[in-house]
Amino acid sequence: MSRPWWLLLWLLPITLWSAIAPHDRATWLLEALPVLLGLPLVLGLWPRFAWTRLALWLMLLHSAILLQGAHYTYAEVPAGLWLRDALDLSRNHYDRLGHLAQGFVPAILAREVLLRKTALKRGFWLTLLVTSFCLAFSAFYELIEWWVAISIGADADAFLATQGDRWDTQWDMFLALIGALTSQLLLSRLHDRELARL
Repeated sequence: MSRPWWLLLWLLPITLWSAIAPHDRATWLLEALPVLLGLPLVLGLWPRFAWTRLALWLMLLHSAILLQGAHYTYAEVPAGLWLRDALDLSRNHYDRLGHLAQGFVPAILAREVLLRKTALKRGFWLTLLVTSFCLAFSAFYELIEWWVAISIGADADAFLATQGDRWDTQWDMFLALIGALTSQLLLSRLHDRELARL
């Protein structure tokens, strides 16, 4: 399989749009960093590890979610503000979508690595380990948010996007759990077919 340059063709314009006059430059860098590091890593490691098309499309979707949140800050994404106003919600829930994706997408990535690089078989243990990985990743991300908040103080509000919700961290991890389980439930068969084609 050749390198997925199409991924770069999709992501480059989204990344450029996101980087032009973001709401807060420091927040943009923190939120866009997974994309800025991940894309070169995927392309650079490609000869040794070629991802399925499903995994690549999910990476692209997750990158778009991250880059939009990075551009506006999660609390100010227009689609979330529109939904907040239309449904008379107390906050912009776009960051909830980001944390749902933080479980949904890494679940397929972890599943792919575990099935291809270990002796693990499909079934309970695979589901448990994939879900555990996603929860650990989500918890680690919450720790990063905490470290950033301690480091930069009041300026961390845009990065944290808690919007006054004292249970924001717990909601974030819960939504990552829901995303991880839903992804495995909905996409495992399709993922298995794609893995068989590699």
